[in-house]
Amino acid sequence: MIATSSFDTTLSNLGIKRSSTSAPVGTSASTTLGQADFLKLMTAQMRNQDPFDPVDNTQMVAQMAQFSSLAGISEMSATLKSIGDKLGNTSVADASSYIGRTVLTPGDTAYGRTAGGLAGAVELAGSASDVLVTIESENGQVLRQLSLGAQPKGTATYDWDGRTAAGEDAGAGPFTVTVTAQNSGAAVAATGLVWAPVQSVSVPPGGAPVLNVAGLGPVPVTSVREIG
Repeated sequence: MIATSSFDTTLSNLGIKRSSTSAPVGTSASTTLGQADFLKLMTAQMRNQDPFDPVDNTQMVAQMAQFSSLAGISEMSATLKSIGDKLGNTSVADASSYIGRTVLTPGDTAYGRTAGGLAGAVELAGSASDVLVTIESENGQVLRQLSLGAQPKGTATYDWDGRTAAGEDAGAGPFTVTVTAQNSGAAVAATGLVWAPVQSVSVPPGGAPVLNVAGLGPVPVTSVREIG
């Protein structure tokens, strides 16, 4: 049982009961003074003040203003947190708007465009003296290699015309795309980004919606770099 402090005794003598919230067994109880307690304390202070040395009205007004500001800040913080949580989470309706569209996301499987060929990008963790994109068929045959040359740290884009090194039409895919990068012989971390269509949306129990992307499987909405 929690011992009563001298502060609690003083409040009790003034007819004020401090607000408290119940705590789970085995943990310490949490007690706080709320706005109602503050008003009771102020009223009791006025009622029991020394008539020959009354409380300064200016100080009382200042105390009330400080308490009101604190309460307002607390409510504002709670509201902003609620707004932040809402903005940070993707709703099912938001995720559903991706269905039928293509997204640029990390992956190694890409589908050709209607007009032929495909576009993609490479995310580089550092500057590179040479970036190489290799495009293969479903059965692992190398169709084309694209050298992007020297690239700075960041994202480098490429566009393949859909023809093999021999000039033949490579078809509609799907294609396997791998990327490598180096800087004067030292490997540079590189992530391949491909365009792929969103087929459906899944909502795991208690989790955020996930996009089901053709050739890539489940992709978090946060992994999408661009929407086509």
